Amino acid sequence: MQQERPGIKATQNTASSSLKCRFCGALLEETFVDLGMSPLCESYPTRDELNQMEPFYPLCVKVCESCFLVQLEQYTSAEHIFTEYAYFSSFSDSWLRHSSNYVDMISNQLHLGSQSLVVELASNDGYLLQYFIKKGTPVLGVEPAINVAKAAEQKGVPTLTRFFGRQTALEMVANGQMADLVIGNNVLAQVPDINDFVRGIRILLKPGGVATLEFPHLLRLMQENQYDTIYHEHFSYFSLVTAEKIFAAHGLLLFDVDEIPTHGGSLRIYLRQVEDGSKPVTSAVLNLRDRELAFGLNRISTYTTFSEQAMESKRELLKLLIDLRREGKRVAGYGAPGKGNTLLNYCGIRSDFLEFTVDRNPYKQGKFLPGTHIPIYSVEEIRNRRPDYIVILPWNLMDEIIGQLDYARAWGAKFIVPIPVARILE
Repeated sequence: MQQERPGIKATQNTASSSLKCRFCGALLEETFVDLGMSPLCESYPTRDELNQMEPFYPLCVKVCESCFLVQLEQYTSAEHIFTEYAYFSSFSDSWLRHSSNYVDMISNQLHLGSQSLVVELASNDGYLLQYFIKKGTPVLGVEPAINVAKAAEQKGVPTLTRFFGRQTALEMVANGQMADLVIGNNVLAQVPDINDFVRGIRILLKPGGVATLEFPHLLRLMQENQYDTIYHEHFSYFSLVTAEKIFAAHGLLLFDVDEIPTHGGSLRIYLRQVEDGSKPVTSAVLNLRDRELAFGLNRISTYTTFSEQAMESKRELLKLLIDLRREGKRVAGYGAPGKGNTLLNYCGIRSDFLEFTVDRNPYKQGKFLPGTHIPIYSVEEIRNRRPDYIVILPWNLMDEIIGQLDYARAWGAKFIVPIPVARILE
C-alpha cells in the first residue's frame, strides 16, 4: 500500500519551492493535495515493456495564493504526452450524444451555416466536428496527437496537426482561417502555457465571434472528492472566478456559463472579445460566481483542507476491497481511463485487488495500466470470467456502463463506484 503523506504542513516545511504560477507568476507555496508518485496516466505499457524502467513523477498539486489557480508542475513536455495519445473520444456513446446536442444548440444560437467557420482546439478523433459537417458548416480541427488526428481525417474532418497557441493562431489568420466559433472541450486543463493558449484564442476569433470551452469544475471536484481527476496530463484546475481572471487578462470576457454533467460536473463557458457589446453578462455567471465565493474559493484555507478528504476516500476504498478479497470474491475493473490510473496508483491497488480491467478502446486492449500493470482486455472478458464485483473506474459514465453490463447481474455481479466514497450499488 502506498504510504500516506504526513500532511500539508509537513510538506510545506520540508520542501522549498521556486515553482511559480503558470498564469500570474506568483510563488507557489501552498499545497492543495499530494497524491504521491504516479506515472503518466495515458502511457500504457505493452507486455514487452513490463520489465523496463517506468518513470513516476510527483502528483503534488499546488494552489496560487494570488489568483487561486490550482495547478501541477510540468514534469515532461506536452509533446511527449500528446504527440501520440491513447484517448479517443468516440468510444463513449454518452459523450457523442453530448457533442451532437451541443452542435444543435450552438448552431441555432449563433446562426452558423455554410459561410461560417468552426475551429475546434484539441479536436481529437473528430467526435464533435463531424456533426457540424453533417449540417454543412465548414470546420477545421487542431489536434497535436498524430494517431488521433489521423482517425479524424478518416472521418472526413480536416485537421491541422499542431499544438495551438499564439503562433499557430497567427498562421491560421494569415491563411484566412479566422473563426466564427472556437471550441475547446477538455483542453484548457492540458495546456502548460495557458497565457499563450488564451492569446491564440483571442487572435483566432472573428470580431463578433464566440468561443466556448468546457472543463471540469473545481468546485465540484472539491465538493465531491474527485481527486482522481488529477493527473499529469492535466496541468491546471479551474473555478469560474479564476477562469474569468485569466481570460480577462487577454481581452476576452466570460459572458455566459452552463453547468453540465460531463466528467463528474463541468462548466461550459462562453467568451467574447471585450469590444463586443452585443452579448451582456448573464445572471448565470453572476449566480455561479456568488456560489463559488460563498464556498470560499477566494480563501486559501478552503483549499488546504482537501488533502484529508482524499486520504479518507482512499482508506474507505482499500477497506472495501480488502474485505471482499478476504471473503474470496473476485473483483475486476471496467475502463482504463486517466482518472482510474490516478486512483489505483494513489491507493496502491494492483492485480492482487483488481484481477483485470476491460476497455472498449482497441488501442488499450492487450496492454497494461501504467504503474499498477493490471492487464486490459476487451469488454467480453467480463462475460468470460464472471467476476463477483466490477469497479467502475470512469465513474462519470456509470449509468452508461451499468447499462452495457446489465447481463452481469445474471450471475449476481455487483458494481462498485469508488468516488466520492467507495460504495456498492445494489
